[in-house]
Amino acid sequence: NDERDYMRRDSDDIDARDASNQLLCSEYVNEMYDIFRQSEVESQLNPNYMSTQPYINERMRTILVDWLIEVHLKFKMVPETLYLTVNVIDRYLAQKQVRRSKLQLVGVAALLAASKYEEIYPPELRDLVYITDRAYNKQEILAMENDIVNTLCWNMTVPTVHSFLCRFL
Repeated sequence: NDERDYMRRDSDDIDARDASNQLLCSEYVNEMYDIFRQSEVESQLNPNYMSTQPYINERMRTILVDWLIEVHLKFKMVPETLYLTVNVIDRYLAQKQVRRSKLQLVGVAALLAASKYEEIYPPELRDLVYITDRAYNKQEILAMENDIVNTLCWNMTVPTVHSFLCRFL
């Protein structure tokens, strides 16, 4: 509780400069972050979820995320897209077993779904096919995106680490 009060005092100082702008809703920001935190706790994954994956391991996930960082930079996407992409991948992998040959497909489909949520102009399917070196076609990417969205029940609104970084840094 002391830590929470300390963080509130800091956030109140942050919001003081925005108090005169009604569009920024600074009087509600502390309640919003309380809800974000509660939502984060409720949607928290088991940190050992990769142990349920018989075909892939943590190192493969790391390689996928490294590749997605490069793709994210190449497409000049906003940071929120990358954070949401990784969040979607982790939540999907926690619920579904994925073969090694489909891991990159999961990553690119998660990137597509996240970019539709965060970007003004999401990448085109042909560009996603190209960056996977044509390992997957448009239909496979769309089918995986559909499976991801249906598996996560359209729950793309959970806060990511980016939500809190922007606030507390």
